[in-house]
Amino acid sequence: MSAASLDRTEAASSARRRLRLGRNRGPIIAVLAFLICLGLVKGVSGGTLGYYELSTLAAGGATLAIAAIGQTIVILSGGFDLSAAAVISLVNVTLAGHMEDTASSIALWTAGGLAIGALAGAFNGFFIAILRLQPIVVTLASMFILQGVTLLVMDKPGGQIPAGFGALLVGDAIPGLLPMPVLLLLALAGLWLLLKNTVFGKAIYSIGSDRDAARAAGLGVRRHEFFVYVLAGALYGSAGVFISAQTGSGDPLVGNPMLLQMFAAVVVGGTLLGGGRGGPIGTIFGAYVLMLVVNILLVLNVPAFYSSIVEGAILILAVLGASITHSSVLATTLRTARRRIAAHRAGTLPRQLRLEEHRLVLPAATPRIDRPPFWVRHAEGLRNALPAFICFALVLVVTHFMLGSSLVSWRYYDSLIVLGSFLAILALGQGTVILTGGLDLSLPWTIGFCGILCAGLLKGSDAALIYALPAVLAFGCFVGFCNGLGIVALGISPIVMTLAMNGILQGIALVYSGGTPDGFASPGLRWFMTGQIAGVTPVVVMMALFVIGAVVLLGKTAFGRRVYAIGNGVRAAELSGVPVKSTIVKVYVLSGLCAALVGCLLSGFSGQGSLGMGDEYLLPSIAVVVVGGALITGGRGSYIGMIGGVLLLTALQTLLAGTMLPYATRAILYGTVVLCAVVALREKNS
Repeated sequence: MSAASLDRTEAASSARRRLRLGRNRGPIIAVLAFLICLGLVKGVSGGTLGYYELSTLAAGGATLAIAAIGQTIVILSGGFDLSAAAVISLVNVTLAGHMEDTASSIALWTAGGLAIGALAGAFNGFFIAILRLQPIVVTLASMFILQGVTLLVMDKPGGQIPAGFGALLVGDAIPGLLPMPVLLLLALAGLWLLLKNTVFGKAIYSIGSDRDAARAAGLGVRRHEFFVYVLAGALYGSAGVFISAQTGSGDPLVGNPMLLQMFAAVVVGGTLLGGGRGGPIGTIFGAYVLMLVVNILLVLNVPAFYSSIVEGAILILAVLGASITHSSVLATTLRTARRRIAAHRAGTLPRQLRLEEHRLVLPAATPRIDRPPFWVRHAEGLRNALPAFICFALVLVVTHFMLGSSLVSWRYYDSLIVLGSFLAILALGQGTVILTGGLDLSLPWTIGFCGILCAGLLKGSDAALIYALPAVLAFGCFVGFCNGLGIVALGISPIVMTLAMNGILQGIALVYSGGTPDGFASPGLRWFMTGQIAGVTPVVVMMALFVIGAVVLLGKTAFGRRVYAIGNGVRAAELSGVPVKSTIVKVYVLSGLCAALVGCLLSGFSGQGSLGMGDEYLLPSIAVVVVGGALITGGRGSYIGMIGGVLLLTALQTLLAGTMLPYATRAILYGTVVLCAVVALREKNS
């Protein structure tokens, strides 16, 4: 063989090695991070890392690792699953309430836990793969449905798991040599390596890389995508089975903290959000990295309240690390900023800086064109919003016959508006975000922390309202600004950015309050939410003005037109001269402002702030938008329609409160309403 041939062969071999190294860069970094964290744990604890300590660590992170494997498979296919934690909780309470200390019962309910997860995955897969709905909305709705079912099964911690079952899964596979959790994870890793080389495994990567190309290549995209969610659900069920064996009891909230941790583990493990690159092997090490970081904080006597802050920060940093390639994101952002400044000085668009100036000269007068009537111009919006108002009227009639309330009683409508004021305000913020094609998952703890902060600053003093309210509202704007900046400047997905921000705010709220919020609303704020002026609650007057302002903002201003333009197509909006990035930042600032305002009003309504006071407003804030006729993918909807959704859901909530149905049914109802609305109002070509 000639020297030239040898050189070419060596160059090709070197290129293959670099390609292989690039593909496995994420898992390699995760393994190195795991080893570094393991060394830090040993260093700060001052102890040894023997078999007992390692087996304890293995058991502690196994549940998260198993669940994160399922999430990884979904993300590899280009999807997203917010229902994973709810599946874990449902399996846990089901096993704790039914498993008995017999071999047959243990085997039956272990299989039942896997089946529950697979059925939940099939439910998601049907709406996502078959009906072509957005994974985010479907899994968010199913999350609330599953949470409601979980509360119906067990509304508080309790139940019991047989001790022998716990010893089987958490004990030793080979005494003194191999812990059972390690064997389980090795088995899952081996199964994945086998699956990866099958048609189904290759289809997962193909669909995540380019769905259209996969379909053109003859792959059954919908079929494979459906089974992705079934497989992921079975893995969530496995995680629920394992945590049941680990804890020995049931808890309807046991899976909730894992949602943020799952995504952090996936990203730390090197899987690309958006699909097509990565795998569960790196995710397993990513899960243990997160667990070791929390352990290091505990050894350093850092309060556990900081854990969610750290997890949120890790998620954001991991996404940034994965997104940085040969060119620096910061450098790209600075170049874009310089081009915008130069274009502003030149009075033109950034893309026109190197073009010769061509001005379009309009005639001095243009012929007057008669505008069509209002109902013609707004026919589509009215058609999409009208069903919400019709259903609201039907609910009023049902309420009249079931509860005996008068259809013309002002007291009923006054209460309805007061209860709906929180959703009406959130509908402006969340609705505007949805109109641009995004979603704000940071609302729960923006509301929660702002409510706690408001009550803490007021401490019952009306005089403190002068500085407390502006400070809280400014903080809400700051949260929205951080969300928008992370999305447009750093290129982080809106779902990931706002989910991470929600976790960070949860930790900040716990640190600020010490776990027990103090302070209470001032008499003036309490009167504003519960007092009366000639039979009218003061907040009702504010809401009338708020609705008028919101309608004008979205329908009559340049900001509103830009929002709709972005929702209908970001690229087209950019080419039309719309300042897309600055508008998106403003949209999230508006969402943060609305959430902060709701936090203040809730503290006035209840008299104080409380942890988790915003949790029950996430899905309803989305539900009122889609029920009001807005398209979940953006670009279509109106605030008037959203108000129809607010009235409908608030009236339904009032009707349910007057019946003997349990509280959990409300979560199930909201999730079902969202799914039905999205199915009914989806685009015909979806």
